[in-house]
Amino acid sequence: MKKGKTLPVKSALIYALGIFGVQIFIGYMNSFQTEFYNKMYSPFDSSIFYASAIIIFAAKLISCFFDPLIGAMIDKSTLNGGKMRPWVLRSAFPLAILTTVIFIYIPFESFASGKILLYSYITVTTVLWNIAMSFADIPSQGMLSLICTDADERSFAASLSNISKTIALAVPGVFVTVVMTALSIIKGSGNYEDREYYFITALLFFMIGISCILLMYRKNTETVQSAESSETVSIKEMFAELKNNKMILIVFLINLIGFARSMGLIVCAQANGALIGKINLFSFQMDTTADATWLPGLFGAVSGFIGICIVPLINKRLGEKKTYIAFSAATFVFNTAVCIFYWLLPEGCALRYGNPALYMIMAFQFVIGFLTAANTYIPLVMTADIVDYRLFKTGEHKEGVNYAILSLSIKLSNALCVAVGLIIIAASGYTQVIYETGSIPSKMQNIVMLAYIGIVGISALCSAVPMLFYKINFRIKEQMRRKAN
Repeated sequence: MKKGKTLPVKSALIYALGIFGVQIFIGYMNSFQTEFYNKMYSPFDSSIFYASAIIIFAAKLISCFFDPLIGAMIDKSTLNGGKMRPWVLRSAFPLAILTTVIFIYIPFESFASGKILLYSYITVTTVLWNIAMSFADIPSQGMLSLICTDADERSFAASLSNISKTIALAVPGVFVTVVMTALSIIKGSGNYEDREYYFITALLFFMIGISCILLMYRKNTETVQSAESSETVSIKEMFAELKNNKMILIVFLINLIGFARSMGLIVCAQANGALIGKINLFSFQMDTTADATWLPGLFGAVSGFIGICIVPLINKRLGEKKTYIAFSAATFVFNTAVCIFYWLLPEGCALRYGNPALYMIMAFQFVIGFLTAANTYIPLVMTADIVDYRLFKTGEHKEGVNYAILSLSIKLSNALCVAVGLIIIAASGYTQVIYETGSIPSKMQNIVMLAYIGIVGISALCSAVPMLFYKINFRIKEQMRRKAN
């Protein structure tokens, strides 16, 4: 691999904006897809919340089989403009359109076979969305290894992209609140239906996401020449890559075992309802399951932003291995302490509901947001280094397959996150009906807290075990850099 040009700060920023464009669709789906189905269709079928969770889990697993095919397609492509870049353009509109379509309410109750149509529609659109997400995620992430070869420049671009990713995953709740406020001003409070703010928010993300992705396509170029892969990659051969490439196997395992890193986001609407409920701020009553879903995690988003800025500096001194293990251990210690503290709170304690609970959760999330920043930053940097390491050791270009494995591990971890998180919520007995009573039993709250915070710490600690065997250190990176020169 030839050494590319120095990566300008402007190019790194544009790359980060492109990642923001992709991730804003993912953030909206992760945060609101299940809640959208719950609010739109629960009068039609009271089991919609749990049924849709199972469908989402199954759809993510099904779509995982397409990841190696997408990686193979990218590896063998000979399109003008580079290996990854053309696919960024091709994937943008399908992802944006499907995200918008999913948030359109359809009155299935008016059809004779309404439930069959409803669940068939949810299944098909969710599977297609996840495939479209892979088509967007693999090349957008893979471009990182092709816009520059210098490890420090790539680390800088990765840190910016992770900042934008953190922001993109956090902003959907804020945007929903903004849209609801605008509708209240235009139509009057309570004079609009939930379906309106979901659809308008989806349209808003369509415009923002497409603009950012197209900007990355137009302004970023692949300065690293990547040869066409002669290997025909199948699912079997992708698993052979996992078997033969121990370093990418480690990335796969730490993502899979660390699946719960996004658990708080997946169950945030239900956790907000069980642990906080309705609050009063500035003489306004707000609902943390609707117009204030973003508020409990606000400090976590801020600290996550700080963490993404600081983790690269720590990583530069300690390396990926020590940084990841240290942050994972700290996450386990803190999250376990939080759960034990909360479980010991007596029934009826002020910290179990309302504004005091909000302030407590915001304080917890501030620390957790910072500690989990390494879990999103490190695997991406590792994968870019592994692409170079694979070339260094074997002379083979494997960008598409390696980033397909990264995407596969992320999708599998998300699927596990949805399944485990919502199953724990279901086991607690929490429902929208119980929330509306305004009285949540402490036992139920304790179980919800386990899903919201406790499992995150356990998963983080377990994911550090494979990292003990990671061997791409400063010395090896220097050897790769000298060879590239």
